Amino acid sequence: MRFRPVFLFLLSVGGFLATIVLVAQQAATEAPAGFDTPTLQTTNAGSQSSSNGIAEPAGDTFARDQQVFEKREDPSLGLGPLFNATSCSECHQNPVTGGASQITEIRVGHKDDNGNFVNPVVTINGGGTITGRSLINDRATCPQVQEHVPASENIRTLRAVLNTLGDGFVEAIDDNTLIAIANNQPGLSNGMIHGEAIQVAVLEAPGQTRVGRFGWKDQHGSLLSFTADAYVNEMGITSRLKPQDFTNVCKMKNDPEDTPDELGMANIDHFAQFMRGTKAPPRDATLAASADGQAGQKIFETIGCNICHVESITTAAPGTAVNGGTFMVPDALGNKVIHPFSDFLLHDIGTGDGIVQGGPQDTADKLRTSALWGLRMKARFMHDLTSLTLEDAIRRHRGEALHVERQFRNLTATDKQKVITFLNSL
Repeated sequence: MRFRPVFLFLLSVGGFLATIVLVAQQAATEAPAGFDTPTLQTTNAGSQSSSNGIAEPAGDTFARDQQVFEKREDPSLGLGPLFNATSCSECHQNPVTGGASQITEIRVGHKDDNGNFVNPVVTINGGGTITGRSLINDRATCPQVQEHVPASENIRTLRAVLNTLGDGFVEAIDDNTLIAIANNQPGLSNGMIHGEAIQVAVLEAPGQTRVGRFGWKDQHGSLLSFTADAYVNEMGITSRLKPQDFTNVCKMKNDPEDTPDELGMANIDHFAQFMRGTKAPPRDATLAASADGQAGQKIFETIGCNICHVESITTAAPGTAVNGGTFMVPDALGNKVIHPFSDFLLHDIGTGDGIVQGGPQDTADKLRTSALWGLRMKARFMHDLTSLTLEDAIRRHRGEALHVERQFRNLTATDKQKVITFLNSL
């Protein structure tokens, strides 16, 4: 095990020479990577999965966390009345449980007279309205509650399901690391690129905030907050952190519907623990080591793609308190080098969807930099999945990324293909 010194110096106090103790910090190591959470129903769910080595709560196992993540809900268990999926893995399962998918959700809204984004008011057949969110659910447990996009909402977009593999490492990134990346970007791009780090509420720590990093709008900085929000919005199941549903029409259970099991863990706790235990998406080692793959990565760096698609980030040290002091970075996640090819910041690259969600009004046309790890497992690209080739996705980059896109456009056909080969290794 290698250690590196952080500091050692002498201090003169009142004529005495005091020695400041040498502080040693364990050298950062590579985060484990692998698609090691196969979605299996014919055998015990999670039985062939392996975690990143994270310590589990008393009585819990990684396999059990995955089982809960894959569990199919129904109205008797709290599903609905409005929902998009019946389990977490229904959306997050390519190529294994926790991955991304081809599924999109609907987000809408409009601007008020001052040009500020406003969430829709959706009238449902069973009486009443759905308010307080930009989401329009595709599915319902009864006809009376089915949502439709109101004609008044002229801001309309599709939003892709994001990968969650390796998100425990993303949660373990120190706020200051992301802020430093944002502060360095103007100097690396002649002032063109300037990512925005927003402070968002930590639901499990009332009154506390953290730099957002989860969701297309960076609307959450904690995995537990993220899971609670997804549970109520995507499956209509309330929890201690999101205790109220959006409508009572056709409800079969009282809020909150997600209650602790015999371990004292609710489903949202198992969801968060599962994501914290997943390995980072792995690269195609053969393609990454190929001459074209390596040349493509150098071109990727030369034209400035890696200013936003940051290649390497080191997580906070083990024992660091995050999420408003409610979570301590464990050994399995701390001081790990990850390769997400993202800065997890908000940028305006000309593809913004107009939605404000968690951040200030200036974030309406900004989106989180897409993390490129696991990219080879996607057949559709960008936040709305409407780009069907990697070159199409690159050519959509405008705004802050316009000068980078122009450099790509000016490459020879051979060099463009080398960049694509590199991207296909991710």
